[in-house]
Amino acid sequence: MVSSRQRGFTYLTVLFIVAILMGGLALVGEVWDTWAKREKEADLLFVGNQYRKAIQLYVLKGQAQYPRTLDDLLKDPRQPSTQRYLRKLYPDPMTGKNEWGFVKGPDGGIGGVYSLSEDKPLKVAGFKLRDASLEGAQKYSDWKFTYSPAPPPASAQSGGTQSGGTQSGGTQSGGTQSGGTQSGGTQSGGTQSGGPAK
Repeated sequence: MVSSRQRGFTYLTVLFIVAILMGGLALVGEVWDTWAKREKEADLLFVGNQYRKAIQLYVLKGQAQYPRTLDDLLKDPRQPSTQRYLRKLYPDPMTGKNEWGFVKGPDGGIGGVYSLSEDKPLKVAGFKLRDASLEGAQKYSDWKFTYSPAPPPASAQSGGTQSGGTQSGGTQSGGTQSGGTQSGGTQSGGTQSGGPAK
């Protein structure tokens, strides 16, 4: 016959095993949640850069004009024939919704997109160069995928760039000057659109 002491010991053993199993399940759940979140982050980086690239192509295709809606990336309304810059409109991986925040471009159009999620990212460093601006962000809505034309070199001046007495590639209002070399007050090889140099 089983004594009360033995029954009590068996009961405690069962409770101990159950506690271990529950702890293991909680750990597995946490690991799974972290893995799923990292997958969503990777998706957000991919999708965000797809939008950024599409906006860049749209801008470069037509006089620095930015798209007015995301649908413009699927069919450029400025072109007589169908011109696509994006295969499809992607939802926000973090929220699962077809809603994005927009960064305004210089002309008031869409210059970029960002997630509407206010959750804190797991990834805060180790980004690719194109995403370097995302480092240290405190929430996903700070991950902004924007396109901005590269500014001209700091050394560039209106009318051309001079270095060591050589002038080349300069653009002037009303004409383009290239290949000109100045040395000791002599100018040769220079061509100026709009008329011969005098």
